[in-house]
Amino acid sequence: MVTRRAFLKSSGIGLFGVGLLGGIPSFLADVVAEHKRASLYSKRKVLVCIFQRGAMDGLMAVTPFDDKYLQAARPDLYVGPSLVQGKGASIDLDGRFSLHSSLSPLERLFREERLAIVHGIGSPNTTRSHFDAQDYMESGTPFEKNTTSGWLNRAVGLLGHEAITPFSAVSMTPSLPRSFYGQNNALAIQDLKNFKVQERASLRGTAKSFEELYEETSSSLLRETSKESFEAMKLLQSDVVKNYTPAKNVRYPVSNLGKSLKQVAQLIKLDVGLEVAFTESNGWDTHYNQGGPNGSFARNAEDLAQSIASFWEDMDGYQDEVVLMTMTEFGRTVHQNGTKGTDHGRASCNFILGNYVDGGKVYGDVPVLATENLEDGRDLPVTTDFRAVFAGVAHDHLQLQDADKLFPGYTGDRFALWKK
Repeated sequence: MVTRRAFLKSSGIGLFGVGLLGGIPSFLADVVAEHKRASLYSKRKVLVCIFQRGAMDGLMAVTPFDDKYLQAARPDLYVGPSLVQGKGASIDLDGRFSLHSSLSPLERLFREERLAIVHGIGSPNTTRSHFDAQDYMESGTPFEKNTTSGWLNRAVGLLGHEAITPFSAVSMTPSLPRSFYGQNNALAIQDLKNFKVQERASLRGTAKSFEELYEETSSSLLRETSKESFEAMKLLQSDVVKNYTPAKNVRYPVSNLGKSLKQVAQLIKLDVGLEVAFTESNGWDTHYNQGGPNGSFARNAEDLAQSIASFWEDMDGYQDEVVLMTMTEFGRTVHQNGTKGTDHGRASCNFILGNYVDGGKVYGDVPVLATENLEDGRDLPVTTDFRAVFAGVAHDHLQLQDADKLFPGYTGDRFALWKK
């Protein structure tokens, strides 16, 4: 029997605009017939991950505002709910932590107890190299450089649905991220409007279409299911995508992140079988002129928060099935540097959003920031291994039981963030 993967490799078929030539499996007439769409894939849970590249300053995003040591360490950067009155003041969340004013679109979700924050999160590996730290976090193996797979790719495999749809794992990026490396199918799509199926004639030397090639297969199962896969791909080229209008006329930021999350929302609503989505937010490496209520950090934070809030509003009617989680490779130094920025540090914080998340809380352990309590005398210490949080989200949302398979070598506990 000709397998779908073998057929694809031998046929010279390419997915134009897609970052990976993986196998194109079976399925999905239901996707095209909108009236049938409620049946199979709408029951799937979707995990949406945003990687904040450059290392977000968690102490500026979610500030332990009454810490006198932090205030002294950051004379040009510190912003608290009472120190700066009026516009630009941070938002008191719980009497100890405040949210940067540019993250204010997230406040409502926090008050509604759907947004949780984990502070003091980071890697047990102490590297301060962006490249290494991102690699370790995306592979999920912080002490192993040669891991060939990413943790999100392994998550897709553990879900056991990889043979059903080519759209189980989609990254809205120009190329496949490290998180999606591995043996399970994953796609990188920079823009749904440019997504198309195209035969690579130069490889095959034939003018036959992709559909014709599938028709020639000897496997009736493959022939039938491939038609359905094709319809799903065609759907992404249709006016449904080009003329998409978000729910409640939500307006996404005109930014790469806003555009990416808008397209993730489209894939979820098109019901093409999406289970894990990935995208990026860049520009968090704030060595220079980081700013306080305004500046480079504030601009990035505003885009992040507004993009997430717009996505969540757009997910109206789908929110029970979706969880969004942010991640960043490490945090920043407690003390500002000589150029009014911060340097590479250790722990940061992340955001987890979902209807079943036990939100409205800042989790984790953040000590008083006296020098003797800092990691290496300079950084917010890592008190929560990122794998504990990621494994907890995968367990509670995706129902993945085997943390040791998701994160090889990890023997710690899962972080509990879900409502009882």
